[in-house]
This record gives sequence, C-alpha cells and structure tokens, in this order.
Amino acid sequence: MQARPIRIADLVSPRIAAAHILDQDDEEAEAPVTENDQQPPADLPAPTPPWIRADGQAKATGQARYTADLAFPGLAHARLLLAGRAHARIVSLDTTRARSLPGVLAILTQDDVPEHRYGSFGYVLDRTLFARDVVRFEGEVVAAVAALTPEQAAAGVAAIEVEYEDLPPILDVEAALRPGSPLVHPAIDTYGHDPNLEPAGNLAGRSTIVKGDAAAAIAAAPIVVRERYVADMAHPVPIEPHAVTADWSGDRVTVFSSTQVPFAARSRTAEVLEIPEHRVRVVVSHLGGGFGGKCDFHFEGHVAALARAARRPVRLVLTRHEEFIAPDKVTHGMVVDVETGLDADGTILARKARILLDCGAYASDTPVLGQIAAMMIAGPYRIPAVDIEALSIYTNRTPSGSVRAPTGPQACWAVEQHHDVLAARVGLDPVAFRRLNLVHDGDEGPTRQRHEGDGAHQTLEAAVDRIQQGEPLGPGESIGIAAGWWFSAPGPSGAFVRIESDGSGRIVTGAQENGTGAVMALPILAAEELGMRPEDFAITYQDTDTGPYDGGSSGSQTTFNNGRAVIEAAREVKRQLLELAAVALEANVADLELRDGHAGVVGSPDRRVSIAELATTAHGGALLLARGSGMPPDAPEHDASACVGRLGFESFAAPTFFCHAVRIRLDPATGIVRTTKVITATDVGRVLNAPGALGQMTGGVVMALGNATLEGTVFGADGLQRNASLLDYKLLTTADAPEIEAIFIENPASNGGPRGSKGVGEPPIVPTAAAIANAITAATGVRVRRLPMTPERVWRAITTGDDGAAEANAPFGPSETALAELAGAGTGRR
Repeated sequence: MQARPIRIADLVSPRIAAAHILDQDDEEAEAPVTENDQQPPADLPAPTPPWIRADGQAKATGQARYTADLAFPGLAHARLLLAGRAHARIVSLDTTRARSLPGVLAILTQDDVPEHRYGSFGYVLDRTLFARDVVRFEGEVVAAVAALTPEQAAAGVAAIEVEYEDLPPILDVEAALRPGSPLVHPAIDTYGHDPNLEPAGNLAGRSTIVKGDAAAAIAAAPIVVRERYVADMAHPVPIEPHAVTADWSGDRVTVFSSTQVPFAARSRTAEVLEIPEHRVRVVVSHLGGGFGGKCDFHFEGHVAALARAARRPVRLVLTRHEEFIAPDKVTHGMVVDVETGLDADGTILARKARILLDCGAYASDTPVLGQIAAMMIAGPYRIPAVDIEALSIYTNRTPSGSVRAPTGPQACWAVEQHHDVLAARVGLDPVAFRRLNLVHDGDEGPTRQRHEGDGAHQTLEAAVDRIQQGEPLGPGESIGIAAGWWFSAPGPSGAFVRIESDGSGRIVTGAQENGTGAVMALPILAAEELGMRPEDFAITYQDTDTGPYDGGSSGSQTTFNNGRAVIEAAREVKRQLLELAAVALEANVADLELRDGHAGVVGSPDRRVSIAELATTAHGGALLLARGSGMPPDAPEHDASACVGRLGFESFAAPTFFCHAVRIRLDPATGIVRTTKVITATDVGRVLNAPGALGQMTGGVVMALGNATLEGTVFGADGLQRNASLLDYKLLTTADAPEIEAIFIENPASNGGPRGSKGVGEPPIVPTAAAIANAITAATGVRVRRLPMTPERVWRAITTGDDGAAEANAPFGPSETALAELAGAGTGRR
C-alpha cells in the first residue's frame, strides 16, 4: 500500500501533527509524513489544496445570521413554563392572572392545541406538545407565553399558577423493571407504537442481536469472564442554544429553526398542529452546532402555535439552563453487563450481554439506538455465538436520543475495556488479542453479514505502529488502544444541479449543514463530474420549500446520500453539456471531455469551447439543469431471523472500521488524566474532502476526550440536574486538546457512498474513551468502570480499588442480582 500524505500545516492547529491516507490498492507503504518532514516524493500525488467553504467568510467575520439574529416586524418573544420537577401530577393550572399582564399576547397549554400523541419515527407515541395531567421530567413544557418583550414573557410565565402533587421520581432503570414499580406512563398500553416493539410497564422497547446458541457455548467454554460497566448521561452542549421563530401568512407558517433535520421538523409540526404538511415551511439560516442535540422535532410546534395565537411572528431562544434540561437529546445513561466465553488461546467463542438504556421520560429514538448498542457490543469481531439484549427503559430523567454516534462511545468504552481484560486473562497483550479476533475480509458479522476488506486489521496496525514511534514513556505515562466499527446510513436524498447563463453552477439541496462542512463539500463532487472548480458553484440549502427531501445532518449520511444525488444530477448536466459541445465542435459526444471549465475534443487541446459559452447557448433553449436522487445502497445480506425488536440495524451498511491509540500522563495523587497524543486510524472507504475529513476526526476526538474524563450529568435524589450550567458542566477547551494525528485507510466500499466512501462524521468520537480507559489501567493496574472517568473516580480506583460500577445514583444504583452474579466463583471481574 502507498502512503499519500496530506500537508495540513496551513489548514489546522499546529497541535495536529499530520494526516495521511493509506491507499489499500497499492502494495507497499511509505512512512507517514509529519509536519517536520520534507516535501513528499515527486511521484506521489500533490497535496490536497485548501478548500474554502462557501459559508466560511460570513461565519468567520460575524456576518452570518443565526436564527436568534433574524428580525421581523412586530416580533414577539416566547418563554416556556417548564415543570421544574421530575415527576408530579398537575392538580390545577390557571393562566388567568398571567393573561392580564401588560404585553402578554398569548398563552398556550395543552387545552389550546390538538390532543395529539407523537413520538420519534413512530416508535412509541408517548408524548403531547404540552404536559397533560402529569409532568415526567424537569424540562417538560407545561405552558408557553408570547409577549411584546422578553421581560414581559418571563413575567407571564412567572404569573402562571400551577399546583402540583409530587410523585416519587423513578431514577433507577433496574428498579424501574421490577414488578410493582411505579410507572412513568401508566397508560402505556393505550399508546400507538411500531409493530416491532412491545412497550409495557416501564419498558419502551426491547431489541436483541442473536446468532447461534451463546448460552451453550459459554457453558462449554474453558474460560468465562463477566463484567459490568456503567455510563452516565451527558449533553451535546452546542454553543448555539435551540432557537425557533415562526411567522404565519394566511394559513401557512414559516418556521426558522436551529434544527439539524428540517424535513423531520416540518413533518412533526404539521402533525401536532393537525395541518397539511405543505402548509409548513422550515428554514435554517445557519446552525451554531448540534452534535445530534438538534436532531428530531423539538419546539417548532410550540412556537408555531404561539405565533398563530398571537397573530404575529414569535421567537423563542432557550436560556443556557433550559438548553441543559429541556431538549430531549442527551447521551444515554447505560448499564452494560457483558459475558464472554474464551478458548485457552484467547479465541472468542461466544458472547452474552444485557444493555440497559435510560431513555428518560419519553422513548424518543432510543428503541432503535438500543439495537445499535447491541451491535456495538458485538463489534467487528469473529464471534460464533452471540446473544445480546438491549432494553430501553423509562425513568423521570431528561429524555435521551441521537447525540453524535448514539450509544457508540458508551458501548465501545465498555466492550473494549472488556477485551483488554480478556487479553490479560489468557496472557495476551491487547494488540495480539485483537489480531486474533478482529474480522477479516469475508468473515461473518453478528447476524452473518459478510465483511468486505481488512479495514479492522489495517486500522489496528496503523494506529499501533504510529503510537509506538513516539518518545519513550515517562513516569505516569502509558498507551492504550481501542478498536471498533460504525455504520453508514443509506437513505433517500435529492439534489438539483444547474448551470447558469454565465457558466457558473448552482446546487439546490435539502441537505443540512451543521458546521461539519459536508454540504459545503458538495461542490467538490459536482466539479469533478463537470470539469469545473468547486468555487464555481453556489449552494442553496436548508429550506424545505426549495430543496428536495433529505434526512438531515445526522447519521454520518450527508455525503453518503446527498453526495450520491449531486453526482447523479451532475452527470445528467454533463450529458447535456457534451451534446451541446458536440454540435458546437462538430464532433462525436464519445470524443469529448469536460476539463478546466471547457468542453473539448480528447487529444486536441485547440478544439474546445467554454462551459460559459455552452450555457449561453442553452439559455436560448433547453436549460442545463437536472435532478438526482437514485436508490440508496441495499443493506448487506444478513440473517436476523432470531432477533426481536428489528428496526433496521440488524446489520451495518458499509461499516467504517477504526482504531484509536492514545498516550496519557496520569497523576496518581490526584487522579488527573491528561491525554497527550491521539492517533486515529480510520477505514473511510475513500477520502473525498481531505480537510473536511480531518476536521471530523479532530473535532470528534476532542468531543470524546470531554466525554471520557469530564462530562457527566449529576442528578439529585429529586431527579433534578445539579450541574445544568456551563459553570458546573465542564467542557474541554482548545488549551486541553492534545496532539492529534489522523490516518485514513482507503478501502472503497462496493455498496457504499460516492466513490466507495463511508460515513465519517460519527466514528471519530466512538473509541477514544475506551483507549483512554485502557491506558489508565496500563498506568495504574486498576480499572475504572464508570464513565466519565473523572479525577475523583480514577483516584478512588487507585486508592481504594473501587471501580465505580456500583456507585449509587449516578445514574444507577447497584443491581443486587448482577452483583451477586459477578461474585460467582470463576466468573468474577478480573
């Protein structure tokens, strides 16, 4: 294989040492290039040039207008009355005094909107727009006020009189499953739900991944290791809080929203207001980050209803405290009980696991994310027999959902620590254990899908080789690794491409740009097809009235799906251009090519015509325009006949394989862990936009470092968040970022995205915490089984041997049954 270096010194922070691509089509590897190396050999491809984002200048200069910046004549301001308690019955709700206050234009409760139950993707229809009779978490919306000023809106909220009867909060997922437990949703039997789910009691959903007879294989295994890992809930914390402005014109509403999924927001707004979908338009100006926290439908319906009642535009901007407690998209608190049977040589024979996911007060999209968690616990490993169960459980906490790589970091953190424990048990080092068990080309996955390529092994070897090239380890320093996989997400998407009369191009897409640059990179794909420069293209996007459908900025799918649509449309425009050029040049279409903004005869550089000239001709007749969509790639062949709760992730389409290697420095006196270097090796299929891919890698790593060592929500016994502010909820800053080096392995997927590409937005966040956890053990000999691995928890593990897995109320108390099992002879934690 051939190393193809990307020089990035002029593009990114100097903390990022280098990025390079390993092309698996070549046979021999060159040494990676770092910032101190000389220019690459002449026979290698030229460095990827900087790509200037179309939205970059406006954002960098402060000219970009976000939802909260938009101004409208007669604009009113909204505030929400949130429950402020985890579980209570609404005894009375009186808005009379609030309605009489100066400046108050409208107040809404559930009595003022349709009594319509909804839920993410129709999994469980368990919520209404406003609370009805009961509040189930502290951020539940009880009422909404629109007033002439923000201060008057706040006064209106304060004047609403609510009498509550507090109910015991349900905060422990295991207690919630016990017979006789109080129910978060007593009427759950009456809720509509996906036919693949059977919600009952406090169980919102159950999914299994099953292959073979795992119980029998474990019973016969020479070595069995059973462990428990527990992860706390965490927040996505985008810098821009949720903001929504709604403006009605006749019977049609335009909603300006800071959403990652405009089309989903449109659908749910129409649904809860019981109006036709074509009467709702959703526009995203610019998005100040999302990280999954702005996926799905949030407050668009509330604000649209308020604007209709107030008969003027209404804007809502959450406060920072509200941003922590109100949106239903936080990472899942999880309990992972995992049991693996091994042969004496370290070969994995079977795996059983039970995953408990705290979905909070409402199911949201947790049922399908439980299935993803189960696949992550299986991982890209050769395991003949698998039986993994994921339970989505209601509690009175903030609802969880699809934050970046949902369930992936927690599950990988648990299972990759487990793999280091297994390696130690059989006397193998962690790398050798993974070499023995990771999947090769043609091996079976958890539901018998056949893997393509050796990306799992290639990323392992690349990351390990690179991390070992550093300086010798000093006092308190150690290295840890973690491997894994993540799916690509095939789905419908569309785009229009046209050539304007001056020869410039325009892409019109429904895709959403959340800051990652995925939409900004679409011109690269169109330009490659049409022989133009990316900067020749303008983009119209983030408006449900102008662009065709797209699933939104989620699931690492923008390039995978909308890129396919743009290429298809550009190819049709290319056909049109070549037909025009054939007439102008009196040549056969087959003899023509598009290059450098011209159509020309191959091999005859003097016979060519500019695209601008062709566009002028076209604008006298048939225009140069086309649409693209195409069928998404099929899911891999697999056998999920033994699985229940099947919601579409019984196999992983075009999986991205990865391995992270980290170097840490640990102070045993304080438990403080500082990560000094991270190597990310990722099988991305094909790199399409190198600076963008690198940005995803570095951003994902920094986010993962925060999740690993700092970020976790602390709840009190009353079910209220104790650190719902940026003062108390600690985030990493640029000063904390380590040296990060990205290695891209290219194994184009036969059933992947454009050029064989795979999803790249979510994988970088998945394995970092696990690698840090394994490095902590390498440095101290103890293991921390509670995420985040805060200094206190690390110090406690070192000084008392407490691994944190039984720590009370953060978020789960210990399970008597599980702890008894863990103490069983011959199968305890090691």
